Amino acid sequence: MDDLGSILARKDFDEPGEVSSIKRYVQEHFNVSVGVKVQPNSIVIIARSAPLASRLRMHTVALQRACQTDKRLIFRIG
Repeated sequence: MDDLGSILARKDFDEPGEVSSIKRYVQEHFNVSVGVKVQPNSIVIIARSAPLASRLRMHTVALQRACQTDKRLIFRIG
């Protein structure tokens, strides 16, 4: 049985490429930061306000192009 230290040593803590691409796009175009969570079939983008989430939703195609994915983008307020 592995101890916690050896398990964590093998864990990859790097941010997925989609996450950094989406964060960079939103920062460049809207000058705000968002949370991003990658799931097997979708990417969840967490915006701080409803107006921001609505504006991001209008940029869905550009966001998918920026992170080069066909995954479904889900916008949440949080």
